[in-house]
Order: sequence, then C-alpha cells, then structure tokens
Amino acid sequence: MRAVASVEQGASGNYSSSIVMNEHRIADDVMLMSFPWRTLGIDFRRNVTLLRLADGRVVVHSTAPFTEQDIAVIKRFGEPGWLVEATLMHDTFAKEGRAALPNITYLAPDGFAKATEVPTESLLPPPQEWDGEIDVFKIDGVRMNEHALFHRRSRTLVMADVFFSFPKEISGWPRFFVRRVMRMPRLFGISSFYRLFVIRDKEAFARSTSALLALDFERLVVAHWQPVETDAKRAVEQALR
Repeated sequence: MRAVASVEQGASGNYSSSIVMNEHRIADDVMLMSFPWRTLGIDFRRNVTLLRLADGRVVVHSTAPFTEQDIAVIKRFGEPGWLVEATLMHDTFAKEGRAALPNITYLAPDGFAKATEVPTESLLPPPQEWDGEIDVFKIDGVRMNEHALFHRRSRTLVMADVFFSFPKEISGWPRFFVRRVMRMPRLFGISSFYRLFVIRDKEAFARSTSALLALDFERLVVAHWQPVETDAKRAVEQALR
C-alpha cells in the first residue's frame, strides 16, 4: 500500500485539509484509492475503486476530493472512461469529482443529478462497452437506490453502503461505535443504521442479495475502510444470516 500526501480544502468539514490518499492494488485490474473521511469523531475512509477493462479504459467507482496527484495515479492505472456513483447517498464529492474528471461520462442512479445539481447519465442499463466485463445489479428494497458492480475477470464485487468492513486493529471510540452502536461485533456486516433506516422491503432486499451470492466473487470492496480480499462470499453469507 502506498500513501500519497496532498493538501485540499472542502466545505463539508468531513475531511481535513491535509489529505493522505492510500493506494492499494487488489488485483491486476483493480485498484483501491482510500481517502480520509471523518464524521462522529471517526475516520470512516472514503474508497474509490478503479476497475480496468481489457482495452485499458478505467471505471472510476465513487468520487473523492481528487487532487492533480490523485488524477495522475488514476491515469497511470489506465485511461479514465467513466465516473460512477452507486448510491444516492454518495453525493458529498460529486462536484469535486466532476471538476477533476470533466470530460468522461458520469453514471449514477436515477435521482442523483437532481439531488446534486451535477448532470449524470443513468447507471442502468450499463454501457455496452462493459458487456462481458462488468455487470451492474440494482439493490432492491432500499431507499438510496443503491447498485453493485461485479468485475468478472478479477472476481471482484464492488458495493457502496450495504456492508462495512473495519480492521481488527481498530480501537477506542471507533471500535466501541462499530461494535455497540453500528451493531457489528465482527467488524464486518450491515450496520444497524442501514437495517433500520435504509432497508424498506426486507423481502426485496433478500432477493437482491441472493442474486449477488449467486455470483462467483472472491473479493469484496466496500465504500468505507478495508476490502475483503479473500473468501469474501463466506463473509457476506455470514453477515446476511
């Protein structure tokens, strides 16, 4: 994992003026860029996932307070082809992300453009250029119009806020909050907030997660904190019990 330091200022107050972005190659065609994102006294991290197609173009999954150095990292990995948001909840850096990558297609769930005043195109149906390489699945039964992406070649499932994944080393107030307030004693799973306030139709949600479990995925990348790099399907199955 490599750290890239830069300076950025934002109005949201959710990240510090000294941004340290960590980059981590998960597979040959998948890279994770992780940015500080603080709220409630906890750094939840904001993950941006780069998914590379066979032709070298890259899907930039989620936005962050990108600097010139960050964009250089993306372009070293491949040619940016699409900017993607997978949930209505991820509007924090929409304007910054669009400003940093102004000339590529911005895909998002229906309703995202209205909420952010940033023009986007619908994530469904996905671009034809993704055929056979990246599949998009809508998570039914939730309020935030969330979607999941499956990168076939690397067997990587990329999700937004359905699951959280925290490191075992987390301690103090963050550990207490995750285990006692978010109700995630194993530090991986669906938070109590998501279960109470986002899931509105449990049966529809269960059908969607069953469809995801039918995929042949080995890795899972979530929107916040660390990915599950091995045996991810088993972790998801346990979290859904």
